[in-house]
Amino acid sequence: MSDPGRPGEPDGLGAGRLRPTSSAALTAAIVVGLVAGWLARPVTIAWLGSAPVVTWVQPVLLGLLALVVGVTARHTHAALQVRHEPMEAHRAVNRLAFGRASAYVGALVGAGYAGYALSWLGLNAELAGQRMLWSGLAALAGVGVVACGLLLERACRVPGDDADA
Repeated sequence: MSDPGRPGEPDGLGAGRLRPTSSAALTAAIVVGLVAGWLARPVTIAWLGSAPVVTWVQPVLLGLLALVVGVTARHTHAALQVRHEPMEAHRAVNRLAFGRASAYVGALVGAGYAGYALSWLGLNAELAGQRMLWSGLAALAGVGVVACGLLLERACRVPGDDADA
């Protein structure tokens, strides 16, 4: 999103600036994910007759995504902030978009797995413990994706940017 300018500034002075990832949008993604994850068990049982099984694959894949985003953030930070290497504008925008999308998707998916794990609390069902364990680990990996996405977004700032830009 570009900032159309701040009140009192000449037209175009604030144009082209991006604000950091909105905490309100991240919170909304978390709330939607928690509700969707919580509802996944009763809805799938009603429609399909059984709840989805969560295995080791989900947390591992989210962990690998966090690793990829984190490595990208580290390389971007080293290039732009430490070595002050120039980066083509489209590459910087792509990395910024990747970081921001990772933060939002990590919040939504991680909270979804957290909601799914919470939906099994107190139930004495077959595989409930396994579903809570793997869903909880997937939720933690989702937190890692969010953190690495925000780090990548921060790494894309060029030296001299305003604190709120």
